[in-house]
Amino acid sequence: MNLRELLEALSRRGDLAVVRRPVSVDREAAAVIAALGGRPVLFESCQPGSRRVAANLLASRDTIALGLGAPADGLPARLVDALRNPRQPLRTAHAPCQEQVEPEVDLEALPILTHGPRDAGPYVTAGVLIVADPETGPNAAFHRLLRLDRHRFAARLVEGRGTHTAWMRTDRDLPVAVCLGAPIQVLVAAAMSPPAGVDELHIAEALAPTPVVRCQTVPLDVPAESEIILEGRLTHELAPEGPFIDLTGTYDIVREQPVLIIDHITRRRDPVYQALLPGGPEHGLLMGMPREPSIIDAVASVCRVLRVHITPGGASWLHAVVQIDKQHPEDGRRAIEAAFRGHGSLKHVVIVDADVDPFDPRQVEWAIATRVQADRDVVVFPDQPGSSLDPSAHHVPGRKATTAKMGIDATIPWNTPTIAPDRESFARVTYPPADPKTYLEA
Repeated sequence: MNLRELLEALSRRGDLAVVRRPVSVDREAAAVIAALGGRPVLFESCQPGSRRVAANLLASRDTIALGLGAPADGLPARLVDALRNPRQPLRTAHAPCQEQVEPEVDLEALPILTHGPRDAGPYVTAGVLIVADPETGPNAAFHRLLRLDRHRFAARLVEGRGTHTAWMRTDRDLPVAVCLGAPIQVLVAAAMSPPAGVDELHIAEALAPTPVVRCQTVPLDVPAESEIILEGRLTHELAPEGPFIDLTGTYDIVREQPVLIIDHITRRRDPVYQALLPGGPEHGLLMGMPREPSIIDAVASVCRVLRVHITPGGASWLHAVVQIDKQHPEDGRRAIEAAFRGHGSLKHVVIVDADVDPFDPRQVEWAIATRVQADRDVVVFPDQPGSSLDPSAHHVPGRKATTAKMGIDATIPWNTPTIAPDRESFARVTYPPADPKTYLEA
């Protein structure tokens, strides 16, 4: 679905909150979005400029499933299939995102939100940047953008990731397109981590039809049904970026980051600007859930994997629970190592058996309590590449953060390589069902 189709679907279900009174983009809109606790919202008049702004559109697995036309319990399989079988989208000559061309570039006319009291300024938070790596080809990814003035942003590039690598491979300005209000499948695909050389727009096409159109001033294809397209160039000029609220809900540090100059803007008629509340439920789910397929793929190469859950308590980024069908005494340890390969920013992972629900934190903690001996089942990997989102990691400007990583094998231990475990000794006791009402009636 494109953004407008999702808004209509949410409205029909009665799930869309509509704010008709004027709301300021300077912290007031963010406060309302936060107060709604993940409920989708459409502001009809964000000030200044009386622009429409949508937020919380993908704050639950149910709304993501709605946007992809899939059942919520079928999302993991759908994402894994798209990751494994990307498809090339069709290119169109006429696109909604190019219905109108702005006569001049004025980023201050966009309803870009300021979110918190220490923000460096207004930030684009739901923008998908598209670049072409000189060696591996197109890449689409989320990047927060600090508005500096009417023509320029400071773009946060995570070291070693796709956009940063492409930018480092050229000493010239790198052509860039920023997609605002992109179709749902594009947002999900842009949050995934396919191998280098796999175009995220091809993953989006595998999730749902995603026609693309050529930009008017840069040699890049963009989703034709986006609301707004900013065309420009990522320069090698640097500017301070931050502080800003990160996925963890804490403020990120100030860094020198590349300046993005916008030279051209196209858009739909009466466009809807999409905002994403930093540190909110949509931020967490949209960033975390699309990484689950890459963990599934990695763990599947070493053992039988059933389900993966990147947990909200781990900031939807740093912690995961992996459910496996254990067939060998070393499967738990192998799954730990594979999970870290599948999601490089993962910090802590817990491996559980098929009888433990990875989405139920009480069951996961119970498995740790009853099946783990720390000297046998806890594995620590010191001085590993980590996540810039982790405030406890070791941060050096211009270099990837480093951290210690820990895996917990909370599966039932096997006595020997050839003798399966005594599962009954580790099983949770269950009682037969009974209806209390029949016993409490007078």
